[in-house]
Amino acid sequence: MSNSLKLLFISSPVGRLGSGVGGGVELTLRNIAVEMLKRGHAVKIAAAKGSTAWGLPLVEIAGVPQTSLQTQQRDTQVTIPLSSVLANFWDYARQVQTDYDLIVNFAYDWLPFYLTPFLNCPVAHFVSMGSLTAAMDQIIEKVAIDFPGTIGVYTKAQAQTFAFADKCRCLGSGIDLSLYEFCDSPAPWLGWVGRLSPEKGLEDAVAASELTGMPIKIMGFLQDESYWHQIRRDYPDAPVTYEGFFSTKELQQRLRQCRGLLMTPRWVEAFGNVVIEALACGVPVISYRRGGPAEVIEDGKTGFLVEPDSVEGLVEAVGKLDQINRYTCRQKAEAEYSTVAMGDRVEQWFRDIFKQHT
Repeated sequence: MSNSLKLLFISSPVGRLGSGVGGGVELTLRNIAVEMLKRGHAVKIAAAKGSTAWGLPLVEIAGVPQTSLQTQQRDTQVTIPLSSVLANFWDYARQVQTDYDLIVNFAYDWLPFYLTPFLNCPVAHFVSMGSLTAAMDQIIEKVAIDFPGTIGVYTKAQAQTFAFADKCRCLGSGIDLSLYEFCDSPAPWLGWVGRLSPEKGLEDAVAASELTGMPIKIMGFLQDESYWHQIRRDYPDAPVTYEGFFSTKELQQRLRQCRGLLMTPRWVEAFGNVVIEALACGVPVISYRRGGPAEVIEDGKTGFLVEPDSVEGLVEAVGKLDQINRYTCRQKAEAEYSTVAMGDRVEQWFRDIFKQHT
């Protein structure tokens, strides 16, 4: 086995890298790619045309984006649009597979899993979400059984949404801590970061802001404008502003000023990269005790975990933010969520799959 691996990363097909449409998986892909390059591996990323390269080796592929499965129902059928970018990604992968030791799939969609047995190059699947549809559960489970060790997830909570949880490899996440500046003197407002979409439960954060009178700055990709406008109609007196979608550099400049970050997902969040981004800035996180954030946040030390869907719980936790030592938050990020720590886990996963295939 060569010490250096040749890796082909296949991006999410829901939109361009850098657009924010892909959510946290965009940051995960970028951080893993950067770390693997630092370790001497060869990396190329196949992504939608118009993607941000971030200085990384990028192949742009044209095509129509997929609809995110987060917006679908349990019984949603598998669909692929005309001139699908997802299909074009994997046609490209088929053509160039002999140039690589491993293909790494970051798409939460049916086609890559279905195609896995037909490729000669081994495929590692980084599954970025929990169970969403019956069709996805079925095809991921088949790959998990037929190709042991190839299904990677963020957290145990995410894995446990699947019937095959014991066949998933928990990889966690990590960020480049040098990009996040610690702030010990926060401004008198809260933050909320994420895609503006119903499954993220933004209305609960806005309700808490209205009840406490504490302003909240909302940052992230505006995926569902009608949803956002409805929230503003429902909570006209809430001191809320939508700041926009930002690059990592611009985001941390705003995020580090927050007294606290609210996380209010309606679903099982696989990890929640923004949790560790906030901690890296010294910002305590208030989240529902659900999914990945419940495995990252230390209740009473780096933030507060409250009963899922309880606005009253959010309000109570906001009142206790001054109890949190912001240095403790930064130390938590440094100890467990650096790109080096994540890189160790992911690199070993890649090597195990390659070794098993050879």
